[in-house]
Amino acid sequence: MKRLIIGHQSEFRERRARLVHIGNTEIAIFKLSDGGYRAIENLCPHKNGKLSEGIVCDHHVFCPLHDWKIDLNDGLVQAPDEGCVKSFQVEMDEQTGNVILVLSDTDILAS
Repeated sequence: MKRLIIGHQSEFRERRARLVHIGNTEIAIFKLSDGGYRAIENLCPHKNGKLSEGIVCDHHVFCPLHDWKIDLNDGLVQAPDEGCVKSFQVEMDEQTGNVILVLSDTDILAS
């Protein structure tokens, strides 16, 4: 596992995404209205819409191209559509306020 500090909590806007590039993979990190953070690959599995440009509601993001609804907790596309995007673990250091992206060895090798 590798932990990357991707910014301070004050740099994230609620229900907006911030992008991080790990190799060839673009990751969208969302700050939810409950203060939590979620990260998914920034491509809708349907037509590669940029999910970072989608509307966030609760713990879902809606693809800006065709309104597919994707769960930010696990990357699963919600019915009636099908598919998934890769999700990543995000942590916040309560002492420093830093937001941390946690990558597995597989994530790093794939990028």
